[in-house]
This record gives sequence, structure tokens and C-alpha cells, in this order.
Amino acid sequence: MKSLICLILLLIAGSSISVVDAKEKKTIIGWIEKVRISPGNLVMVAKIDTGADNSSINALNQEEFTKEGTKWIKFTLTNKVGETTIIERPIVRIAKIKRRKSKTRLLRPVVVLGLCVGGVYREVEVNLADRSRFKYQLLIGRSFMRNRLLVDPSAKFTVEPICQEALK
Repeated sequence: MKSLICLILLLIAGSSISVVDAKEKKTIIGWIEKVRISPGNLVMVAKIDTGADNSSINALNQEEFTKEGTKWIKFTLTNKVGETTIIERPIVRIAKIKRRKSKTRLLRPVVVLGLCVGGVYREVEVNLADRSRFKYQLLIGRSFMRNRLLVDPSAKFTVEPICQEALK
């Protein structure tokens, strides 16, 4: 009898969890996906990193300047097929990045960029880094994924970036 009651309670609990998940309608994506960057309308291949809080992008030729009393930065993005865009954005903060196996911290400018994965568009903080030695020039962190995406670590390229906001 106790086993039957436990089974019924587990089934009830399981069904209520499914209802909550169904309401949130999370998109399942792979650990490698195409991402559209806005402004610039450039598509880059990104590593989806559930271990990273924030996103990071390979931004070359960084030049800081002042515009109407605010610090801005101009930088170049290039994807794997050689398409390039130059972007100017206000600097929202300077991130202190902890390095693995080292006590030193790197300082990186952070800007807000629009990112599109599948049909999910968000404007999030992205730190500007030299990721040229890495296989993936863009790393997507949890702040972008939160409450919208689930990552299947066995999958790659499951969605196309189709957000209308990213095309502006």
C-alpha cells in the first residue's frame, strides 16, 4: 500500500513539474550554434557555455573614445567565413576576469549587444576579448540563456538565428 501511495505522489509531482516546464516553453539548443549579432547583422558560430555567467566575443582593433561625455569603444568582428563588421557601442562597465590557475585578473570592456539564437533575442552584456586563439570566437553565457534555453550537450546547430530584432 505504501508503495502505491509513493508511486501516485511521484506521478502527481512529475506531472506538475511538466506543466511548469510547458508554460515556460524553453527552446532546446546544442552546445554549438549560429548566433546573429546586432548591430551589424553578422552571424557567428558560438560555443554555448553553461559554466560562464556572461558572454564574451572576439573583438579586434579596439579603440576607446569619448562621445558626448560617455566612454565608447569601436571594434571589429569577423566570422569564420571572413565577413566583417565594425561596431561602436558605449562601455557599460569594465569586467575583472579571473584567469584559471593564475592570480592575475584581466580587465575587459563590456558593451551591450543584441544576440539571436533560434527565435530567442536578448540584449545582454558581452565582454570584449581577444579570443583569436580559441576555436569559437563567441561564447554565450548563462545570462543570455536564463529562462529561455536548455542546452543538449550532444547536439550542434539545432536552430537558425531568425529573430526580427537582430535584423534591424
